[in-house]
Amino acid sequence: MEFFKYTKTFNFMGKSKLAMVLSIVLVLASFMLLATKGLNYGVDFAGGTVVQVQYNTTAPINDMRAKLKNNELFKGASITEFGSPDEVVIRMKTTSNSVTVDVGDVTRQALQGTGEFKIRRVDIVGPTVGAELKEKGVMSLLLAILGILVYVAFRFEWRFAVASIVALVHDITLALGAITLVGLDVNLDVLAALLTILGYSLNDTIIVFDRIREGVTSTKKTDLSEIINDSVTRTLARTTLTSLTTFFVVFTLFMFGGEIIHAFAFTLLVGVVVGTYSSVFVASPILLWFGFDVKGYHIKLASKAKREAEKQRMRDQYESGVM
Repeated sequence: MEFFKYTKTFNFMGKSKLAMVLSIVLVLASFMLLATKGLNYGVDFAGGTVVQVQYNTTAPINDMRAKLKNNELFKGASITEFGSPDEVVIRMKTTSNSVTVDVGDVTRQALQGTGEFKIRRVDIVGPTVGAELKEKGVMSLLLAILGILVYVAFRFEWRFAVASIVALVHDITLALGAITLVGLDVNLDVLAALLTILGYSLNDTIIVFDRIREGVTSTKKTDLSEIINDSVTRTLARTTLTSLTTFFVVFTLFMFGGEIIHAFAFTLLVGVVVGTYSSVFVASPILLWFGFDVKGYHIKLASKAKREAEKQRMRDQYESGVM
């Protein structure tokens, strides 16, 4: 069902220079944030301890801070509300030096006198394990990008592959910049969101590239910018519906999903917006700047079709016994 019908072709490429300037500014700002402020690695990557505590009434966070200050194990710990006023999370960048020490029991003793509560969970990640998770997380992102590069180069052409990778790097960089700006903890759920952004953005870019390739092969136009404008306009209805429905679902998770998926949902929110934008205003213009030759592509397709026809002719002669 087609909800939107467009009677004219929008000049997306006419705005590509302005959009690219905006992208460069945002990417540079993200790099500056990453270099100066840096990512705030959570327990999964930096190592440490997370204790989740639930009270029968509103958690007395100030009393908790005063009590925990007296224990060396909780030195520098942060105490934040977790989804509801009666539930809090205690995050520490340190772990107990003894495997016989139960952090839950130590927390229970340290918080005596602050009210009636129970320990919901205790997560401990050693610094060695955290460093290994961080290394494997970065490796998973790089391998995903490398696999995408090979796939797109095989399915389309090397210019399409490079354009898609530039768009993906653009999306991941802006997402990391947004995470750094708001100070979210980077844990495994954020890594999962970044990998999801790769898939979402690539899917959007591939659809646009498919339409561009169809436009190149089915039209007599030789101006690539006109072909891109026609192709992107044809995908505009699909892109609008897909992006909006995805955005509303992720926004609902962000607003009502609770603290446990807050970072995941925020990262996806940024990824949906920049991924949709980059498919049109980053990936597509790069094809123009790389000098994609429409006439040359037509000659290449004609030569390929001629070879296939010759192979089929020889196959038919062989099967009919004529040589």
